[in-house]
Amino acid sequence: MINSTLCYVTRGSEVLMLHRVKKKNDINKDKWIGIGGKFEPEEAPEECLLREAKEETGLTLTAWQCRGVVTFLNDTCEGEYMYLFTADGFEGEMTDCSEGDLQWVSREFLDSLPKWEGDQIFLDLLWQGAPFFLLTLRYHGDTLVEAVLDGKKIR
Repeated sequence: MINSTLCYVTRGSEVLMLHRVKKKNDINKDKWIGIGGKFEPEEAPEECLLREAKEETGLTLTAWQCRGVVTFLNDTCEGEYMYLFTADGFEGEMTDCSEGDLQWVSREFLDSLPKWEGDQIFLDLLWQGAPFFLLTLRYHGDTLVEAVLDGKKIR
C-alpha cells in the first residue's frame, strides 16, 4: 500500500485546486484534485504534506489540520492510504506546478469540476466540519463501487 497526503488549501470561500493535465500516464489525468503526493522513505505525514505543498505550489503552509484517513482500493492499481488535510494558513508566492495547473476556485464551482466520484464524499465531510474520519473508497477502474465511512457502508 502507498502512503500519501492530500491537502485542500483554503482562502476565504476559495480552494486551491490542481487540474492534472501535465503529467504522463497520470491516473488523475484531467481531474481536479487537492495538492499532495506520496511519502518519501522515513517521512511522517506532516513532513510529506509540507514538502509536497512547497514542491507543487511554492507556498509554505503555516496552519493545517489532519481531517481523516482515506483508504483507496482499486482493482487496477496498488492501494493507497491517504492522509487528508485542510490548510488555511500559508506564506510565499505561488509558482507553476509540473503536474498541472493550479487555480483558486469557489467551493460551489468545485462541485461541478471533473474529479473522482469518492472525492465528493470527503469534500462534503470537510466542508461540513465533520470530526476526524476513516473513509474507504473501493473502485473498479474509474467506477466507485463501495464507500465505507467509520465502519458503516454509505454506498
